[in-house]
Amino acid sequence: MNLNLLPDLALFVQIVDQGSFSAVARQNGITPSAVSRSVSRLEREMGCKLLQRTTRKLRLSDAGETIYQHAQQMLEAARQAMDSAGSRQTVAQGKLTLSVPKAVGRFVIHPLMMAFFHRYPQVDVCLRLEDRPLDFIDDGIDLALRITDTPSPGLHGKPLMPIRHVICATEAYLQQHGTPYTPQDLRAHSCISLGETPADARWKFRREGKTETVQTYGRYAANHTAVRLDAVRQHLGIGSLPLFTAREALANGDIVQVLPEWEFISSYSGDLWLLWAGDKHMPARMRAMIDYLSETVPALNAGSTEPAK
Repeated sequence: MNLNLLPDLALFVQIVDQGSFSAVARQNGITPSAVSRSVSRLEREMGCKLLQRTTRKLRLSDAGETIYQHAQQMLEAARQAMDSAGSRQTVAQGKLTLSVPKAVGRFVIHPLMMAFFHRYPQVDVCLRLEDRPLDFIDDGIDLALRITDTPSPGLHGKPLMPIRHVICATEAYLQQHGTPYTPQDLRAHSCISLGETPADARWKFRREGKTETVQTYGRYAANHTAVRLDAVRQHLGIGSLPLFTAREALANGDIVQVLPEWEFISSYSGDLWLLWAGDKHMPARMRAMIDYLSETVPALNAGSTEPAK
């Protein structure tokens, strides 16, 4: 099939529908002779006469009637394709892949997903919990959340909330081992750190412009925030935790913040950024997720326990 003839077929349908070469020419901003040449090309390629013309009317040949019906179906299919594409740009639907750090996914994003599904019933979400670097195209990622101060060049994005850290313990642990009142008091305690590098056990604090660093010690370290939270709940010591991980346990009274007058400065602090690869022709499902997370994630900090500044 010669696909170059598709415009001629579309013009042919208009001619039959309007019954006039000149009317079609005016509608398309071309000359009547251009319309006539279009029909001649079709007849030459089809090897048959499509229209019988008189001075007063146009009449379809038998072959022309058959081709007209098929051409109508072709145009209707094209209209449906265009309508479908337009609908996908305006109605949130389809599958969306969202990559998030493991702890953020577990404690921040996953709890928000049920309400998202109720709001956007035609959107499916693949939530990938991963901490590795991303290639949006190769990895098939639509949106990503990452903790950073400066997003990678070439990406679009917006910060959703600051990532703060606190140190926490249970009341039972503090009753048994004593409550620290200064960072240096932590030397006498079992401290639960990330444990990936020696620097993770050197905790830094700031208060009223004064900074203190203390080398902590402990029997247990874990590079997963949920594990450290559980260890704190089991009275194993004083643990360093992202505030988004500790928030619910603090609110419930399961754990308490230690040294609340001091700001705990973690090397893993920053802002939680929502990132995407491009703004042009963004599907409605992506815009829906961007708007939803922009609304709900910052609200998590409203009224929550913040570390001292």
